Amino acid sequence: MNAPVSAAVQLEPRPLYGIGTVARLTGLKPDTLRVWERRYGLGASYKSASGRRQYTQADLEHLQLIAALVNDGARIGEVASSERKTLELLIKGRGKHLERSIPNSKPRVVFIGAELCNWLDGHQGCISSVSALLARQPLADVVDTLDVGDEEVALLVVDCPAVSMAQIQLMEQLSERLGSPKVLVTYRMANDRWLSELTRRGADAVAFPMEPARLAYEMGRVAVENDTKQGEFDLGELVKPKARMYSDSELAAAAQLKRLVNCECPKHIVELISMLNHFENYATQCAVENWTDAAVHSCMYAYTNQARYLMEKALKGVLDERGMEYHSLLRELAN
Repeated sequence: MNAPVSAAVQLEPRPLYGIGTVARLTGLKPDTLRVWERRYGLGASYKSASGRRQYTQADLEHLQLIAALVNDGARIGEVASSERKTLELLIKGRGKHLERSIPNSKPRVVFIGAELCNWLDGHQGCISSVSALLARQPLADVVDTLDVGDEEVALLVVDCPAVSMAQIQLMEQLSERLGSPKVLVTYRMANDRWLSELTRRGADAVAFPMEPARLAYEMGRVAVENDTKQGEFDLGELVKPKARMYSDSELAAAAQLKRLVNCECPKHIVELISMLNHFENYATQCAVENWTDAAVHSCMYAYTNQARYLMEKALKGVLDERGMEYHSLLRELAN
């Protein structure tokens, strides 16, 4: 008896762009995009449930290349059916002035797991800096059949409800199949032993659902690493984000230490921390239109995160010295 054939893994690309966004990023009018779709098949790869065109990152980059050639005098009918590599060669053959129009490809990130992918549907802004592929199947169902093509995968994000050695081995097996990209694991249950084992094997782990800011940071870090190859940024300056040391209520209590000590420093430090908290959140939510912008925003987030952490350490020194007064104010505000 023949062994059963495993079903192909369905991969969903993200982000998806509407026709208005594609028009803005290519410099083409929406009517032109519709005509090119009808005449040359240069349309969106997907459509929403309501019938709206949804362009993938590959669709967008293909149209950007064609638009650059057409604007430089090429006839649309002569280049419409060309593949990306051919289009890039044509652009390079027209001189240095046009080479800047070749878009840099976003780093690819593969997400595995139904709950993780469903959660990502509501947080697509956090993955705008990468070209994501979503597989809504469990890890065990895709480890032998997942096919992402020949392009390099920069990061593998695996949803693992309960971490175990069996799951870790499956992750490692899939990572090897994909060219050994870095691995980020999201989990619900995991003991210290398995978390340590993940770390030992070079993987990162974060509880699910992760904070959107953490996801944006991880995706931006991948993008910056890709950009670092071109000397644009120094990845060594980016470190893992630090969680907040103080809640809003604790900061409010610290700001009132002026009532007990003749010094404005606690108040000013709290003001700085609060401003950095706000900007940290803003940097993860700011709209971006291309992966380079996203990389810059990731740098801003990382630097702000570190500045906030250092100011919290400064505040901790003040609060440790005035512990009794601080906790008294904290209880007073809570009542």
